[in-house]
Amino acid sequence: MTRTRVLAALVMAPLAIAAVLLLPTPWIAALAAILFLGALWEWYRLAEVDDSLARGVLLLANLLLMVAVIWASAGDPGGSLVLLKLLCIVGLVWWCLALAWLRWARFGASPSGLARSLKLAAGTAAVIPAWAALALIHAGEPNGHGWLLVALMIVWAADSGAYFAGRRFGRRKLAPTISPNKTVEGLLGGLASGLTVALVGAALLGVSGPSLLEVAAIATLTVLASVVGDLFESLLKRQAGVKDSGQVIPGHGGLLDRVDGVLAALPIFAIGQIWLGF
Repeated sequence: MTRTRVLAALVMAPLAIAAVLLLPTPWIAALAAILFLGALWEWYRLAEVDDSLARGVLLLANLLLMVAVIWASAGDPGGSLVLLKLLCIVGLVWWCLALAWLRWARFGASPSGLARSLKLAAGTAAVIPAWAALALIHAGEPNGHGWLLVALMIVWAADSGAYFAGRRFGRRKLAPTISPNKTVEGLLGGLASGLTVALVGAALLGVSGPSLLEVAAIATLTVLASVVGDLFESLLKRQAGVKDSGQVIPGHGGLLDRVDGVLAALPIFAIGQIWLGF
């Protein structure tokens, strides 16, 4: 499984890096919309929406919301992309609520209509702000492409660092009732990997001196947010009784399995970048 996981990553990573660095923001936003909506399709499966037509209607509603955001942002006379920034704040609020949801993990476990409705709303609250944050970071001047790559690589490095550190050193369970395989040692390994990537990436983008400490602080929050996103998807899978959100990517499961941490991390990174001005 590890070999398959690594080989799949070696194929996906260069394609993702090339897309981030070479494509203009409208194109990268369109590709991200396809990817995130595919992940949302799997989210609806975890929310036990079994009817394909119902899932399709829900997905279309989210697509129309994305189109409306693009249309409204294109008419922003100052080019401030304020709507994208507001959506990032919505994402921040949602993931704070998700953290509370994780604290009371049985919340939403019943197959009631209310629980399903909450999970459907949570899908939109997770996906739309992450997509807005991705577009906002990429559109930034002068190094938006580079900063988006750094943000994504922080999550990728943290995920890989946690995986290998957890396998080698893991002893203390991080959230045994939600994801028994995750450990405190894995979390620390992920933090170390994510911070290393953040500092190297920031230095390559011209950040130096005390500003590197600011980048490190935001990178730490970004990694922690990615863990919340990962744990929340694990909670959804546990409540749905499935191991993976899908079988699209060999060794990795579904699309949602690959972007769960990204969904939570991107709004946090975008807000931190705006706040601290790097």
